[in-house]
Amino acid sequence: MRSATVTAGNDRIRWVELPGAEPTRVYVHGLGATSPAYFTHVAVDPRLGGHRSLLVDLLGHGHSDRPTDFDYTLEAHADALADALRAARAGGAEVIAHSMGGSVAVVLAARHPGLVSRLVLVDANLDPAAPDITVVGSRGIAAYEEDEFLAGGWEDFRDRAGAHWWSTMRLAGLEALHRSATHLARGTTPTMRELLVGLTVPRTFLYPAAGGAPAGAAALAEAGVRVVPVPRCGHNIMLDNPDGFVRATEEALRQQT
Repeated sequence: MRSATVTAGNDRIRWVELPGAEPTRVYVHGLGATSPAYFTHVAVDPRLGGHRSLLVDLLGHGHSDRPTDFDYTLEAHADALADALRAARAGGAEVIAHSMGGSVAVVLAARHPGLVSRLVLVDANLDPAAPDITVVGSRGIAAYEEDEFLAGGWEDFRDRAGAHWWSTMRLAGLEALHRSATHLARGTTPTMRELLVGLTVPRTFLYPAAGGAPAGAAALAEAGVRVVPVPRCGHNIMLDNPDGFVRATEEALRQQT
């Protein structure tokens, strides 16, 4: 386990590092997840293995520290991740990022362009979304006030999220979960979609084929973003269909533009 200090309070981001060739590949998890649990099995697949790979836990999640005085905006997550990548000497990285992690990766590439050479977004959040207590996801968490969530709302959400998601969500700080979800629902200005369109690095967006093309797919493609369906999977593409994920990611990492 490697780590780097990323806040004035000496809070640390931690990651599992796999040795290999450059460029470095950085794997970033979604809300309430942890990169080693979601990505190790695909990162070591022979079709993706052989590169130096950092399986990073964002601040507040997994093995990383859980400061309660951190605001957990997408920008703050991206800046903390940037500090960790600089400490790891991982400039020009190929970033493979899922869900909220994809949103953070887009902001990272926009704010710290020298750190990212390529993006593979795995069903990432690109747009603001209204909080909705009936939804099991960031919108559901964002529907609670923070005090309400900390006082017991998290228990209701835990029961609705189910054992699979809770197995990693329980490793996250409650403040981190709520603030991350709230800021993910609010999005950024410009939006994550607008930031993604404005980037010049090679970009691929993977999505579960069963749900149909994501909103704005044609405009993304026109802007040079490859929009790629993956069969036989839901939102957690790398867990539901590891072979399909590896195939699509390998192809994305070979693209020159």
